[in-house]
This record gives sequence, structure tokens and C-alpha cells, in this order.
Amino acid sequence: MNKRIGIYPGTFDPITKGHLHIIERASKLVDHLIVGVASNVRKGPLFSDEERFDMVQRDIQNLHNPQCEITVELFDTLLISYAKEKNASCIFRGLRAVSDFEYEFQMTGMNAKLNAEIETVFLMASDKWQFVSSSFVKEISSLGGDMSGFLTPAVHERLKEKLK
Repeated sequence: MNKRIGIYPGTFDPITKGHLHIIERASKLVDHLIVGVASNVRKGPLFSDEERFDMVQRDIQNLHNPQCEITVELFDTLLISYAKEKNASCIFRGLRAVSDFEYEFQMTGMNAKLNAEIETVFLMASDKWQFVSSSFVKEISSLGGDMSGFLTPAVHERLKEKLK
């Protein structure tokens, strides 16, 4: 029997409870989930690759109910090439709003042209996390807002420290 491998990619700058909710749900659908931390300098991340990897790794270790093996990896290649290299059958993407869908729809179409064997699976964010984004978390935190409800305590502390 072939192992079903899925990838949940992202910049995770920083990882939020919304990301973790998608990870838990995706873990129910595959035998091995790779959380791919993208090295995306074009986005100008606040945290380094290594810091983001470490935060994701720590939060994954503390998940309450993962349903499969979950590993965290850094990658800096084209996502569809990375998925093929890892023998993934699917890429998980979280959707919060219609604006996410437009971008993701285009990316899915391009990925399908590059490799039709790898499916994209969209998971809708729960209503509790639909408005949460790493960008909002960073911006609100930088202006003194309390984002502790949207991040794990360890990530919240690292964000506060980084913004000092």
C-alpha cells in the first residue's frame, strides 16, 4: 500500500492558531503530512527561515490530536517541484475568504499545468480563524495590540521579543 503524502506549504511568519487548525484537519486526510516552511525573501519575512522553522516545529510537537506523522521542512524551490520530490499526492491550502480563492485558483491552475498528478486540496478556515493572518498579527502586534488569542504562547512571546 502506498503512503499518502501531503504538503501544507506556507511562509508561517509567524505560525498562527489558524495554521495549526488547518494542519490538524489535513493530518486526517493523509498518512504523512509535510509542513513546508517556504523560504520566501520576496515577502520580506520578519523572522528568519530558521526561526520560522523552529516555531512551526515546536507548535507541531504540541498539537493535541495529530492523525498522522507530521514533519516540518524548509524549502526554497518551486512548490510543485518540491511536492514531486517528496512524492506528495496533494498540496493543502487554507482558504479564509473569496480574496484568497482568486489567488489560489490561479496557482492551482498553474500547478495542474506543471504536474497534473498532484492535487490541490482546499480546506476552509473555521469561522473562528477566517480573519486571522500572519500579516494582521504582525501589524496589530507592532501597534501594541494583544494577539495572544491567535498565537500559541511560545510564538506570542517570540513575536513580542522580535518587535521590541
